[in-house]
Amino acid sequence: MASTTSLFIGLSGLNANSRNIDVIGNNISNVNTNGFKSVRLNFANSLSRTVSEGSAPGDAIGGSNPTQFGQGVTVAGTQRNMSDGSLTGTGDSRDLALEGQGFFVVERGVDQLYTRVGAFRTDRENFLTSIDGNYVMGYGVDENFNVQQGQLQRLQIPVGDLTIAEATTQVNLSGNLNASGAAATNGSTHTLAGSGGLGLSLIAGATTPPTAPNALETTSLLTEIESPAAPGSGTPAFAAGQTIRVDGAEKGTQLLGPQGFLVEAASTVQDFLNFVDNALGIQTGIGPNADGTQPGASLDPLTGILSVTGNQGEANDIEITGEDIRVFNADGSLSSQPFLINRTATAGGESVRTSFTVYDSLGTPLRTDLSMVLESKTNTGTTWRYYAESPDDTTDGPQIGTGLVSFDNFGQLIDPQSAAVTLDRDGTGAASPLSFQLNFNADGDRVTALSDTDSSIVSTFQDGVPIGTLSSYSVAPDGIITGTFSNGLLRSLGQVAVADFTVPEGLVEIEQNLYRPGPNSGPAIVTEPLELGTGRVVSGALETSNVDLGEEFIELILASTGYSASARVIRTSDELIQQLLVLGR
Repeated sequence: MASTTSLFIGLSGLNANSRNIDVIGNNISNVNTNGFKSVRLNFANSLSRTVSEGSAPGDAIGGSNPTQFGQGVTVAGTQRNMSDGSLTGTGDSRDLALEGQGFFVVERGVDQLYTRVGAFRTDRENFLTSIDGNYVMGYGVDENFNVQQGQLQRLQIPVGDLTIAEATTQVNLSGNLNASGAAATNGSTHTLAGSGGLGLSLIAGATTPPTAPNALETTSLLTEIESPAAPGSGTPAFAAGQTIRVDGAEKGTQLLGPQGFLVEAASTVQDFLNFVDNALGIQTGIGPNADGTQPGASLDPLTGILSVTGNQGEANDIEITGEDIRVFNADGSLSSQPFLINRTATAGGESVRTSFTVYDSLGTPLRTDLSMVLESKTNTGTTWRYYAESPDDTTDGPQIGTGLVSFDNFGQLIDPQSAAVTLDRDGTGAASPLSFQLNFNADGDRVTALSDTDSSIVSTFQDGVPIGTLSSYSVAPDGIITGTFSNGLLRSLGQVAVADFTVPEGLVEIEQNLYRPGPNSGPAIVTEPLELGTGRVVSGALETSNVDLGEEFIELILASTGYSASARVIRTSDELIQQLLVLGR
């Protein structure tokens, strides 16, 4: 006899297969959705009606199985396929994809959500965001651009806004010093007499008169030196408030920077001599030259004539004339050219000079001159002295360092491998002093001392850079965001974080390909890419949908067939009921 139960069984089949078509249709509609994960619907039979549970075998009769009638089908649940979709290149390094396990971490308000879609861009405040405006989370950097794992924060990439410079710490040198050249013998020598060719003397009634027969002493006051242009007049050559300026002097064909000495009431001749040493970059603390002369400015007290002896070596040869030393009044007007300067000796000895640029912490370019002078030759090799100078040094003249460098009989460097020099930057706003290493043997660059026609040395590398602006960025497989600056610097700007779950299928999907933790997913395990089983970040790509279109079409056919068959059950049951009703007429 026809039963209404079969109608409801057929209805359950319609409902279940209709729901399956919904799921399949959703999969197919998202076949081009980046990062989409397909879903499978699982069926289960409804609770059966049990007529008999069966019986166990006995002595007289065998056992029987249960007698049960099914009540149709129901939806057991859905299963999400969390396998990777294929990666497609976009040509835009800002697009990111995860190859392997894990999810990008994003922030929406107070909620922390997770996604596989890495179509990220920066907003007007330079924060990295998803396409729907959620903040991408990761790890920031400290003031030295070192990534600080730990506390998650919004990633900020200030392209076009962030500017940095880097101070020089290392300078590599390369070249050969001509070991067959002549060892240095003497430095240049100049005399500074009064404008009439006579020595300087004091005015009558000076408060600190010289001891006879001296005409002038180092303790004499500058303001009590008589003007050479008016001998016997008692007119001072210098007055407090005036500035003695050295400008135009050369050393080894390099123009020295201008230097000024402010005359004060207590300024002495020795103060001026010290100023001359600094202004001309003369190293006075390294002992006498080979000819016995002592480098530096000095006074002949008997004649009142000043002399200036430079360091030995042709590269240290000083060229200075009377026009290079002038006196200016406090209002900037020219007062006099007090000295008649004569050269009495020229510096000699094998040497070489090179110039290069270094940078302070503000990115200011600073000229540095390096001279190498052959000091001696022995049975064990050659010894050279380096002289480092910079016209941009703000304290006590251009000299910033000196020292000896030894080579063996084969022209190879013995000691030191490097030398530290210090450049003062007081009053510039930059970190002071700027200290950097001169490397004579580093990273494949080296200085040798072999016989040659000439000495030659150059700077091959220095690690300082001027100011640069962040122009672009890229993301490495470990999630490190590296910024490229217009000055060539590469610096870490942060690191993209990823999250993993004990059961990724337990995540609850919300809109825009976002997930939140579910009761069965477990809490998020936030870490770095490539750690704790997470995958790697691929820059310039997006993950496509993992929907298998062929499989979905087959499932669609089966679901359609199941739906049609369930409808046939309902129609057949209806026909039987109608026939039963005919019998009652």
